[in-house]
Amino acid sequence: MPHIDYYFSTISPYTYLAGTRMEEVAAKHGATITYKPLDIIALFGRTGGVKPADRHESRKEMRLQEMRRQSAKLGMKMNLQPAFWPTNPAPSSYAFIAAAKAGGGDLGALVHTLTRRVWADEQDISKDDVIRAALVEAGFDGGLADSGMLAGAEEYARNLEDAVSAGAFGAPFYIVDGSEKFWGQDRIADLDLFLSGKL
Repeated sequence: MPHIDYYFSTISPYTYLAGTRMEEVAAKHGATITYKPLDIIALFGRTGGVKPADRHESRKEMRLQEMRRQSAKLGMKMNLQPAFWPTNPAPSSYAFIAAAKAGGGDLGALVHTLTRRVWADEQDISKDDVIRAALVEAGFDGGLADSGMLAGAEEYARNLEDAVSAGAFGAPFYIVDGSEKFWGQDRIADLDLFLSGKL
């Protein structure tokens, strides 16, 4: 049975655009998933990337065009310059980690719900009430927003180290069985082909 380590950020536009397509591919192939929320800005700094605000103007312009095209292609609502971005991703990531430990809901839906709040719903996912509502929408106990902060912080930091060690440098980033790497929501079709034995 294949296994996917899924590195993502709750404030990443491309994690939002991934929707739940990776989960659909994983279910199709009987693959298991370990969700690893991380600090994407710290990951950029550790792996030779540059945070969006510090990129050359041509890269900033291309990023916005690509986001517009990809969201249109996928039929997904997207505000290219959301009111609450960037925001602190740690609280929502800690809540996600608590939800993964508690169980009872849909983790793929929770990733999508949190990122949708940023990129389509104009909400601040650093706020407890927004996080709580996202948890409930994905089938989890809203009280998880207030629990496991220390453990969440430790796992969040460990996920960053794991990503660097595994060779991940962006989000979303999918690694199958510790070796085969897929970067970006536009590589989910390739992930499907790989799991089908066609790549």
